[in-house]
Amino acid sequence: MTLVAIISGTGLTEYPGLQISEEKWLETPLGQTSAPLVFGKLNGCDVVFLARHGHPHKVPPHRINYRANIWALKEVGVSHVIAINAVGGIGAEMDAEVLAAPQQIIDYTHGREATFFDGIFMPLDHIDFSYPYDEKLRQHIIRAAQSSGISIVPHGVYGATQGPRLESIAEIKRMAQDGCDLVGMTGMPEAALARELALPYACLSLVVNKAAGCSDGIITMDEIRAALNNGMDKVRRVVAATLPLVR
Repeated sequence: MTLVAIISGTGLTEYPGLQISEEKWLETPLGQTSAPLVFGKLNGCDVVFLARHGHPHKVPPHRINYRANIWALKEVGVSHVIAINAVGGIGAEMDAEVLAAPQQIIDYTHGREATFFDGIFMPLDHIDFSYPYDEKLRQHIIRAAQSSGISIVPHGVYGATQGPRLESIAEIKRMAQDGCDLVGMTGMPEAALARELALPYACLSLVVNKAAGCSDGIITMDEIRAALNNGMDKVRRVVAATLPLVR
């Protein structure tokens, strides 16, 4: 059975067009999920929607219970995970309102519960993380955007930072030197946890601002909100077009 989870971030705490059949909180061995799991159909496909920051939006990136979220999705039978992330743009292509499907990730976070294999909850084990995103699912997202007439950057390196503050110019310069094209706060450990539970996982990023030092002036929340409002319709259309491709 194909059951796709849509994990959403800033700017998408509800999903218009989702025909809801059930909504329930799930208490896992690792605590409660960020928000209720919302089951339903989107574009004729079975989906589970989860608001990463809660609904209303209130849980900061470093305090999200990523382990509970991913564990719960696996427990209810999810087969694939599409993660939606609002990000800053570092690379030249990554302007505000651009969509991207990154293929690599660098983790700059710290102090987060980042594994199920901690020797306590589960025995110590290791995963291969050479390719952090599922390539087949990533290609589905890219094809869905292209077939919908929506421009998407089909590559990129996502740099995951701690948050909730935005980054300094020096930090972004360092990330650019490391090869990062995008900067966000929720990409890790979510991607690694999905891999630990063998859940195919891919990211659809919406650039909501140029990162610090990558444009003139300072970053404002008004600028970010405007990009979110303008870009989320494209995100929803791409996700809806991706679902029928997933098998």
